[in-house]
Amino acid sequence: MTTPMSETRSPLPLLFRRHSSGEIKNLTSVSSSLLPAFGTVVTDGYSNLNKFIIVPYDRRYRWWQTFLVVLVVYSAWVSPFELAFKKVATGSLLPVDLVVDAFFALDIVLTFFVAYLDKSTYLLVDDHKKIAVRYLTSLWFPMDVASTLPFQVIYRIFTGKMNRNEVFGFLNLLRFWRLRRVSELFSRLEKDIRFSYFLTRLVKLICVTLLAVHSAGCFYYWLAIHHKDAENTWIGIEVEDFKSRSIWLGYTYSIYWSIVTLATVGYGDLHAVNLGEKIFSICYMLFNIGLTSYLIGNMTNLIVHSAIRTFIMRDSINEILRYGSKNRLPESLKDQMLAHMQLKFKTAELKQEEVLEDLPKAIRTSIAQHLFRHTVENAYLFKDLSYDLIAQLVSEMKAEYFPPKVDIIIQNEIPTDFYILVSGSVDVIVYKTGTEQILSKLESPQMAGEIAVMLNIPQPFTVRTRRLSQVIRISHHHFKQMLQPNNEDGKTLFINFTEHLKGMKKEEQNEIPYFSELLEDLNSEFTEPNETQNQRLPDYYGDQKMEGLPEASTPHTDRIRVIIHEHHPDESTKDDNGMGKLVFLPKSIEELFGLAEKRFGKRGSSIIMADGSKVEDLNVLREGDHLFFV
Repeated sequence: MTTPMSETRSPLPLLFRRHSSGEIKNLTSVSSSLLPAFGTVVTDGYSNLNKFIIVPYDRRYRWWQTFLVVLVVYSAWVSPFELAFKKVATGSLLPVDLVVDAFFALDIVLTFFVAYLDKSTYLLVDDHKKIAVRYLTSLWFPMDVASTLPFQVIYRIFTGKMNRNEVFGFLNLLRFWRLRRVSELFSRLEKDIRFSYFLTRLVKLICVTLLAVHSAGCFYYWLAIHHKDAENTWIGIEVEDFKSRSIWLGYTYSIYWSIVTLATVGYGDLHAVNLGEKIFSICYMLFNIGLTSYLIGNMTNLIVHSAIRTFIMRDSINEILRYGSKNRLPESLKDQMLAHMQLKFKTAELKQEEVLEDLPKAIRTSIAQHLFRHTVENAYLFKDLSYDLIAQLVSEMKAEYFPPKVDIIIQNEIPTDFYILVSGSVDVIVYKTGTEQILSKLESPQMAGEIAVMLNIPQPFTVRTRRLSQVIRISHHHFKQMLQPNNEDGKTLFINFTEHLKGMKKEEQNEIPYFSELLEDLNSEFTEPNETQNQRLPDYYGDQKMEGLPEASTPHTDRIRVIIHEHHPDESTKDDNGMGKLVFLPKSIEELFGLAEKRFGKRGSSIIMADGSKVEDLNVLREGDHLFFV
């Protein structure tokens, strides 16, 4: 038969293509050996298989295997039960056994038509001859046949009489071989994320315990019934009475002894008497030591695994409290530390680094583009930038969560990153005379920290969250590297930045040192003729010269800023009450004289420092030097 098309869908779809050798190749990058753990799969593309081939991952074949597991549970219960109570083996349970054996015999036939996955090449083999040879030469075939044959019925057909010999009871124990199907089912369910791992393991442990209790009780009852001295058994003189009374009475006694022994209670009302029972009890109790250890170990692991994150969180919080008390930190700062630690555990599943760290970079980049590209495009600084540059920026951005009332940026700290709000809101705060003043509120997709980065100045504002907020941040170092080869995008970006500075509130502008001078210098960069502008633009944001994007090892760029004054401080007349003009240092002394003439209306004849020394070479000047024209 040809496997029909299926409408089922799975997180791991398969696409197969036909090979001349009768094999189907998996075209996905996911190993097909992992597919059994995910239940149903897409069977589109199986129409190219050979005739009368069953796909092992087909939904209906999975249901067939699950149905057989139910029959396995019956076989595991009935095999030792029929050994202990022979009457049911040849009486009421015999027709049921024959029907169950018939289903497993049908499964043996179907196995000759089920394609298999080659472990070395990961190709799905659908050649009938290869499938048959593989099954016939494996251990599974003889064991499947031996566990399916109804030996008592076969004996009766050939001899014409029903034999109640004990050998048939022990041959029926071969049905335990079918338990491998249950083991495979639990293995698949444990890997299937649609089912609770805790509940799956718990059901598995319960099933193992019930099987051990049931089998031990039946064997123990069999020892008493078949002992030559009826009174010298754990049942005692009641052996013959049990044979004539209800089967379920004897089964209840045997299960009672098995549970009491497994639980190590040992009431003593039912105990081993003869040598055979004592040997069996010794073996059973030794087995119980291993079984109990297995059960306790697994249950402990399951419980601890579910609570380990709580233990880690409590330990982390205790360490923060001890650290805060030891260093006498203020309560407000300790509250921020605790809030951040609690948020870290509550939103651990949302952290990109933790969720995606094992994925290839291409997948991480695609996810970042899906989540944050729209936000970045709407941020004022990146409007009208090229698609490629925005894609590069988004791939380098990192997502972070901040709880309410936590500082993201501290006023006057050195700029290293800037942020774009994805969700939530923040307050822009300044400190004046020891008090906090809220200047504005920012929401998505507004930015924070970019002014200090672009102007290469200490952070002018403190930025504090109002509620739970998600931000994406980018390092100024990566920002500089990506912007260097993109002259047109750099020009657009600085124009956007300049327009934003002009539109800021007056209160915010006043908090930026030398704001008017900085804004004037930025405007001058983009108001010159096109030829001059194109020549100067690379110097403005080119390699290691981009304003606001310093090297990681230095707090300033190669383009030095100095403060120029019209008069020397020793002179009686002072310009602007002693305040100078912040300018970028030009390339030559002549250009510096021209700049002074433009600012003060006179050229001057010499340049001196605050200590009176004369400047003859601009290369000796440093960032922030004061220059006086006389």
